[in-house]
Amino acid sequence: MGARAAPSRRRVAGRRLRYLPTGSFPFLLLLLLLCIQLGGGQKKKENLLAEKVEQLMEWSSRRSIFRMNGDKFRKFIKAPPRNYSMIVMFTALQPQRQCSVCRQANEEYQILANSWRYSSAFCNKLFFSMVDYDEGTDVFQQLNMNSAPTFMHFPPKGRPKRADTFDLQRIGFAAEQLAKWIADRTDVHIRVFRPPNYSGTIALALLVSLVGGLLYLRRNNLEFIYNKTGWAMVSLCIVFAMTSGQMWNHIRGPPYAHKNPHNGQVSYIHGSSQAQFVAESHIILVLNAAITMGMVLLNEAATSKGDVGKRRIICLVGLGLVVFFFSFLLSIFRSKYHGYPYSFEE
Repeated sequence: MGARAAPSRRRVAGRRLRYLPTGSFPFLLLLLLLCIQLGGGQKKKENLLAEKVEQLMEWSSRRSIFRMNGDKFRKFIKAPPRNYSMIVMFTALQPQRQCSVCRQANEEYQILANSWRYSSAFCNKLFFSMVDYDEGTDVFQQLNMNSAPTFMHFPPKGRPKRADTFDLQRIGFAAEQLAKWIADRTDVHIRVFRPPNYSGTIALALLVSLVGGLLYLRRNNLEFIYNKTGWAMVSLCIVFAMTSGQMWNHIRGPPYAHKNPHNGQVSYIHGSSQAQFVAESHIILVLNAAITMGMVLLNEAATSKGDVGKRRIICLVGLGLVVFFFSFLLSIFRSKYHGYPYSFEE
């Protein structure tokens, strides 16, 4: 049996071409155009991201916190692409807003942003910005935000979660607390550097000088040092200051009071059991002092040996002080639900 002759190249090529679908060439052309378009779109995104980061770095080189209006907020924070985290303080610093807590929070925010800007770890992965209500009302409306100040973290990808809003009422707005929150949300650790403050040292020096001068002037008669009533009054003042929450105010830095921006009503008692105003601590101090005075008068009426009518008047006055101010104090405690921020839970 003779061997078959090898098929010619033309016949093999024709056989192979018959296996290709008739619409394969347009499909390949479309696929090639799609790849080119995707590659161009990716390149465009990279260029846009580079431009945004370059602009943010330029702003950061001039100031640690840059202000944003509605257009800048939508371009640099809301619109992709974005590979950086943005911390935004929503505030109302205009004088007509009369927001004292906004000014205090802004000072702490400035300290935090400066600490990051001048640190060795500074990079283009974290930026600090601010949106004032009078400059970005549309931003407040877009986020359904009706209070200030508010701190929010906008992550590089996705929408902000609940934890990306700083719990100002419970934690306060100290720069150290903000730095802790930022570390939890971004893994960026900021060491807070505060400018030197010599007011405490000056106040201590003045107090020591005053006491020393008083002792020098009374150097021939120091019997007042052994006065039990005087030391009792000093001790009571310290107790009143501590039980009214003055130490909590010193640590957390709350506002003196709160003015509702809608109706202008001023609140001196905070509605939450996790916070208080400075005015509220002053009210509690006065109430505690009035109740203590009532107890002292009741004790005086019971132990003194003076006129019976006078003792009865003192007793009635003391009882009135205790009943009236204690009922007032009790109503405040009930409105706070679970007591005060300086409870044992803290």
